[in-house]
Amino acid sequence: GTQKMAREHAIIKDLKAVESLGCVSVICSDKTGTLTQNKMTVQQVYINHQTMEADALDLKQQSHRYLLYDAILTNDSAIVEGQSIGDPTEVALLEMGRKADIKEDILKEMMPRMEEIPFDSDRKLMSTVHKIGDNYKMLTKGAVDVLSGRINEVKTMDGKRPFTAEDLAELKKVNTEFSQMGLRVLAVCERDVDTVDISVEDEKDYILLGLVAMQDPPREESAEAVRKCKTAGIRPIMITGDHLVTASAIARKIGILDDNGRAVEGREIENLSDEELDEFVSDVSVYARVSPEHKIRIVSAWQRKGYIVSMTGDGVNDAPALKQADIGVAMGITGSEVAKDAASMVLTDDNFATIVKAIENGRNLYRNIQRAIQFLLSGNTAGILAVLYASFMALPVPFKAVHLLFINLLTDSLPAIALGVEPHSSDVMNEKPRPKNQSILTKKVLTNICVEGVVIGVMTMIAFYVGFMRNAEVASTMAFSTLCLSRLVHGFNCKSDKPVWFTKKMWNNKSMIGAFFVGFVLLNAVLLVPALQGIFAVAPLTIAELLTVYGLSLGTFVIVQILKMIRK
Repeated sequence: GTQKMAREHAIIKDLKAVESLGCVSVICSDKTGTLTQNKMTVQQVYINHQTMEADALDLKQQSHRYLLYDAILTNDSAIVEGQSIGDPTEVALLEMGRKADIKEDILKEMMPRMEEIPFDSDRKLMSTVHKIGDNYKMLTKGAVDVLSGRINEVKTMDGKRPFTAEDLAELKKVNTEFSQMGLRVLAVCERDVDTVDISVEDEKDYILLGLVAMQDPPREESAEAVRKCKTAGIRPIMITGDHLVTASAIARKIGILDDNGRAVEGREIENLSDEELDEFVSDVSVYARVSPEHKIRIVSAWQRKGYIVSMTGDGVNDAPALKQADIGVAMGITGSEVAKDAASMVLTDDNFATIVKAIENGRNLYRNIQRAIQFLLSGNTAGILAVLYASFMALPVPFKAVHLLFINLLTDSLPAIALGVEPHSSDVMNEKPRPKNQSILTKKVLTNICVEGVVIGVMTMIAFYVGFMRNAEVASTMAFSTLCLSRLVHGFNCKSDKPVWFTKKMWNNKSMIGAFFVGFVLLNAVLLVPALQGIFAVAPLTIAELLTVYGLSLGTFVIVQILKMIRK
């Protein structure tokens, strides 16, 4: 099962996670790269009080040039021989500059970086200091809602002027419009400084250059994966550091957010007690502007409500939340080594749809284990009932020790293993997640074990009575043969809770067909080869008795299939 998942881009690090996957009832997923393509392209730019296409930026205009220069200089990514290296957001800014014919390597030589305050998910800003001539300039890019309160002036075509309340209102309005389009928006600012020794306290008193809005389109398969989640009784939840409106727009587009769900910012849960949060999370489908601490609290709240939670993450700060979740899922492409180490599963394609596929595989694996157990216990129940019946009725013991060894080693093992590799079916995603503490032997499975055990046991004792009309040795041989062959046939019964005869499902497992064929050949070798008859303590059977064994064994299959039809 884990090999199959690995081929489908889900590497299982903890085998217990395979079983837990079938119970997952809540998936908390990041947006960027997991639900979206993580391929940023700049779509719109707001500059000089007007919105324009990114391609319309003109280096001849000073305000346009400053915006492009700053976007490129506050950047740790690179494009080398057509290959993007670094954060997709920063790569998109570099591509915007290249479309305007800016050579970033020449620009960085002309305006060397002297100091840097790296991007931080709490600050949501990145700042760098560059030497331009004999002066130092601090350049900053980051979240609009963070920078909007730190702007003193605005750059225009005619120079700079004070940043007014009207400017602030327009800035917020444009940011909202971009966000409603599902665009990620960055503000680009600058200020003069006297020294290269800067700190986060210096991130203020800015001159606004403009806004850059970029698109990270949803993955094509995300909407279908979300639909599958909801059909399977799994609640998908988006947890992202993006702006609330942007996150909501993407969530609505792929189906996570509907009229019954809410979208909130992480700060709304900061002052809630655990009890209040437990009530709060039920209605929320999207969390924006979250911190790592928020993620842990959200996961814990769902767990306290009895849900099995899967959590995705890629950064170092995500490791505690991945550990807290029942199934921590790390990104294999963009994820840090710390995140991968803390996770139970690693996605080699960073795709939300892969999580859903892994859950489907987990459910199928659990179902196959359940089928194998049902097969083994129902067959053993038949043997026990036959022995008990013979004891109560003062009949000779129907099986010898060597008979039971043959059954356990050959006719039990092969079909059970074949059921373990039964082809997976997508219909498991039409069921609700099983409860966390549900026994593998559910009432339904126990009922099947008892009913099927009785059917096989009755056929075995009928064979015993037919052989007993000749002698006890023949009776024992026919009982052993019928029980053995019935269990081989019964493997096909355990493939599904629904009738499988006259359907393609009857023949879709080559391993089951092979197990039946091998078992059938070995059984007939024991019954028909004189050298083996003595070793396995069986008596020679007539053609009529052999056909009776075949008929009774096939009869167990027919009866069980009819019972399934009646129950259906």
